[in-house]
Order: sequence, then C-alpha cells, then structure tokens
Amino acid sequence: MSHAPSSSRASWWRPDVHADRRPFLIARSRIQAAFRTFFAERDFLEVDTATLQVSPGNEAHLHAFSTTAMTTDGRALPLYLHTSPEFACKKLLAAGERRIACFAHVYRNRERGPLHHPEFTMLEWYRAGEDYTQLMDDCAALLALAADTAGTRQFAYRGMTCDPFAEPERLSVAEAFQRLAGIDLLASVEPDGTTDRNHLGDQLTRAGIRHAPDDTWTDLYSRVLVEKVEPGLGQDRATILDRYPICEAALARPAADDSRVAERFELYACGVELANAFGELTDPVEQRARFTAEMAEKQRVYGETYPLDEDFLAALALMPQASGIALGFDRLVMLAAGATRIDQVMWAPVAEWE
Repeated sequence: MSHAPSSSRASWWRPDVHADRRPFLIARSRIQAAFRTFFAERDFLEVDTATLQVSPGNEAHLHAFSTTAMTTDGRALPLYLHTSPEFACKKLLAAGERRIACFAHVYRNRERGPLHHPEFTMLEWYRAGEDYTQLMDDCAALLALAADTAGTRQFAYRGMTCDPFAEPERLSVAEAFQRLAGIDLLASVEPDGTTDRNHLGDQLTRAGIRHAPDDTWTDLYSRVLVEKVEPGLGQDRATILDRYPICEAALARPAADDSRVAERFELYACGVELANAFGELTDPVEQRARFTAEMAEKQRVYGETYPLDEDFLAALALMPQASGIALGFDRLVMLAAGATRIDQVMWAPVAEWE
C-alpha cells in the first residue's frame, strides 16, 4: 500500500516555506565553503567516493538501504547505499593519500526526526601518521568557524546553550558515567575487553536506573549513555567524550595505556552528538573478528546481516597508522544557523512518509 506524504508540515518547495528556510540554507552554503577553505589551507585533498557499495558498513545498529545491480549478462547483484564513506576513504589511505576530506551524502534507514534524516551529509576527514588528538583541535576550530561564518556567538538547542569559541571539555566515558550516573563503568570491563553484564546491571539497580533481565552489557551501557550521560554533554562549552570501552569502538585501536578502552571520541554541543572519531584500527584480522561479532549481534537483534567488504579488509594491510572522523554536517549547520530541525538546513529534504 502506498503512503501519501505527511501533511504535518507544508511542502518545502512552496515559495512561502522556502522563504522561511532560505536564511538557514544560505548559512549552510557559506559554512560549507568556509570548511572547504579550511581543509585546503591545511593541505587536505577533497575526495569523492561512490555511494553504492558491496557493504554499507558493519555496525550492528546501523540500518542500510539496499538495491540490486543488474550485470550486462542479466545477473542480479545486491548493493547498498553506504552509511558512511569510511571504507572508501580508508582504501584511499592505503593507496597512498595522506590527508583527505570528503563531503558525502550518506543513507541510514529507520531514522527520521528532529536530528535524524534518511539521507544526510557526512563530512569525513583523515590524517595519516597523525594522532587522533589532532582531530580534537580540528573540531574546536570548525565549531568556531561555523559560528563565525553564521554570525552567531552561541549555539542553543532544547534549553541548552554552548559557546562554540570556548575550548571543549575533554571527558572520558568512564568519568562521564561516574559524574552523571554514579557508575564505575570500567569495573565491568576486563583487560581483554570482555564485559561483565551482571556487575554493570547491579550498578544500574543501585543507581535506580530501570533495565530488563535480558538486557546485554551493551544494552545497559547504551541505556545509561542515552538517559544519563548524553543529555548533560555540551552545556556551556562543547564536550569531547573520549576513550570508549573497546567493545563500543569497532573501528578504533586500543589505547596504549589501557586495553579496556579505545582511541575513540565523540563531539557534543547542546546535548547533540556532532562527530565520531577514531585512532584507526589497521589490523585486518582483528577488524574481521570485530565485524563478525557486530554482524552476529545484528542477526540476534534484527534478524539480518550485511556482507563484509573483503576489499576493505585487504586494504587495511596496506593502510598506514591514521586518525579519522565523521561529522554530521547538517547538525552542525542547524546549531550554527539557529534551526530547530535537521530538515530545515537541507536544500531538498527526502519526501515525508507516515
């Protein structure tokens, strides 16, 4: 059965609606131009990657759009719209590129709301041979550049404010769990990365956080992160949430000083997640094992899996040590321009459905 577009908001192409949206869209174009200049001045090459891939990504809770390619001899081959240009960008690092940046349209199914859209723009950039902490400096500079370009001194969203010119706070996940939920997260993680679900569950019970008997460790972790931690991040100044548990960082390498955590951080402003960064994992054997575990979890929860990109795993053997980051460009524009919904900063949003 077909579904007509929702009538909850007037169509974006109506002249009166476009007139209201146009200041946000102008801000978007100016910020994108400023960012391109930022990367060019730092010797980044802007690259363009294919949207259609043999694998859309292998994270358990990301959902892809699928399609079918017809070969010249009439065979049907499954393909996917990528959820990130990450695999292609890392192949370019393996090929010999050192600093690259990519504005990519990416696609995620089962996602739509004020901060989510089925098609959106991801800005990714990679630094070969450079530590992931350099990406933290990049983030601070880009927040200030976005605000300055949009002509604002403050980000605001859902009652929270953030100074985009202030130095971001750097906070480990373990510190955030202790501060905002009273939970000793790493007490439930072993040196080899395995987790103790019951230990974490007992802590949630003592903290008065409801959970189900069949929740996994990851379920418990996610509940605390979403309910207690994320809402308090990026207030007054941006937060860099750093050093994720290793089991929550499928594409990141372990921290040198603690095998329980990984070189991964996320950037938050006004409680909104803006970016996800890694010190990149380059061990193809370990990466295959992690992807296999992720797909097993996807099969358990959703009853489906995605194929592995064998070319990507082969390229990891040639990829140099690197750091990389994915930034939700639309979300950042939304905060800088003062919009309240992500589709307000998109020139032509995806048709709505009920």
